[in-house]
Amino acid sequence: MVRAGAGRPAGRTPTARLKDVAARAGVSVKTASNVINNYPHITPATRARVEQAIRELHYRPNLSARQLKHGKAGFLALAVPAMESPYFAELAALVSAEATRLGYLMLLDTTGADAAAERLVLDGVRTHLIDGVVFSPLALSADEIADRADQLPMVLLGERAIPPGYDHVAVDSVAAARSVTEHLVSLGRRRVAAIGRESVRGTASVRLDGYQQALAAAGLPVDPGLVRGVAQYGREDGRRAMHELLALPERPDAVFCFNDLMAVGALRACAEAGVRVPEEVAVAGFDDIAEGRYTTPTLTTVAADLEVLAREALRLLIARIEDAADGPESVQVPWALQVRESTVGPR
Repeated sequence: MVRAGAGRPAGRTPTARLKDVAARAGVSVKTASNVINNYPHITPATRARVEQAIRELHYRPNLSARQLKHGKAGFLALAVPAMESPYFAELAALVSAEATRLGYLMLLDTTGADAAAERLVLDGVRTHLIDGVVFSPLALSADEIADRADQLPMVLLGERAIPPGYDHVAVDSVAAARSVTEHLVSLGRRRVAAIGRESVRGTASVRLDGYQQALAAAGLPVDPGLVRGVAQYGREDGRRAMHELLALPERPDAVFCFNDLMAVGALRACAEAGVRVPEEVAVAGFDDIAEGRYTTPTLTTVAADLEVLAREALRLLIARIEDAADGPESVQVPWALQVRESTVGPR
C-alpha cells in the first residue's frame, strides 16, 4: 500500500493548482486564468487578489498544458553578448520583468560576441522550446543575419545595419556620441581622444562616426593617434588604453570611452598616473551603468531609457508571435546626456 504523500520528500509543500489560487482569491477558475494570461477587463481589485494568492501559494503555471491549449511554449529568449556587462545585466532584468508581466518566462542565452554562437541563435536552436527571441548580435553582418533559414519571430537590438524585414530597437548612437563629443569640445577641450573596440561595424563604428562628426563640426582634426582600439569593452581594456594615451608626447585633454566600463578603467589609469580629472583630462562614457554614479569623480555618460527599450522590444516580439504586426518597425529609444563630475567637476 502506498500512503498518501508517499514519494514526496517530507516537508515539501504540495504544488499549488489553478483551482487553489482561485479558491484563495475567492474567484472562479476562469477569472484566475484570465489574470494569469493578462486578459483585459479584469478589475484592479480582482487582479490584486489573484496575484496575492499566486504569491502566497507559490503557484507556477503548467506550461505544458498551456502549450497544448494555445500552441505556444510560453517561453521567450534573450540573446546578448555578455552578462558580466552591467548594461546587459540591467537590460536582461528589465526584459525578464516585462516578459513576466506579459505572461511569459524569459530564457537567457549569452553568445560572447562569437560568430558561431550567434549563428546558433539565428539557426533556431531550441526553437521548439521558445515562441520568439530578442537578439543583440555583435559579430555577424546584416547579410549573415538576413540569410537565416529559421522563421522564429525575432526582434534585433543594437546600433548596427539591420537587414530588411526585421523589427529593430536601438539608441541613436551616432547622435548620442556626437552629443558627448560636443560637450567635451564645449568645455574648451581640443585634443579629444576616443577609446573603443576594434570593429568595422556595430557599436564601435557608429559611436566613432558620432565622435568624428562632432570634431569636424567644431573644425578640429581627427587625429588617428588619439583613437585607441581595444580587444574587449572591459575596465582593464579602458585602463590600458588610457595609459597609452597619457604616455603620448602631447596627451589628450579629454577622452570619450565607448562604454562606461572602459571609462571606469580610464579613471583608474588617470588616478595611477597622478592626472587630475577633469582638470587635466575630462572623461566621459556611454551606458549610464550604476557604477559610474559612485566613481570618484562621478562619470559623465549617455543614459538610454532601458525600460522603454525592454517594453518596445517585447511589444514588437509579441505582435510577431501573435501574427498581429503590420510590418517591420524600427524604434529609437530616448537617451539623455548625464553631465557629472568627470567632465565639469563638483557642482
